[in-house]
Amino acid sequence: MSNTITFTSVVVNSADPVALAAFYAAATGWKITSADPDFTTLDGGATPVSFQRVEGYQVPRWPGPGHRLHLDFAAADVPATVKALVELGAAVAEEQPGGDDWVVLTDPEGHPFCVSAG
Repeated sequence: MSNTITFTSVVVNSADPVALAAFYAAATGWKITSADPDFTTLDGGATPVSFQRVEGYQVPRWPGPGHRLHLDFAAADVPATVKALVELGAAVAEEQPGGDDWVVLTDPEGHPFCVSAG
């Protein structure tokens, strides 16, 4: 390929982009830099994360069909971080394939994400 491409963002399908972005903003401390009911963006990490409204959004199943990707986060104190995320609306997933290496959670819309030591 003669042209190169540049990775610019991650876009997550959502039923309510504003609410889901607010969850991740509270979880990470990142800032919502654009917000409307159909597309909302967070900045503050290595790559912006956006949330896009999808009519008829269906919750991904962890693990299982419909699960396409997940976000990974690092935390100095994983148990305290998991507790705080659950208080924000996350849930600890039943399936935990990482042993003591990471914890799989789901956000308020059911997207899986992981927290590991770092």
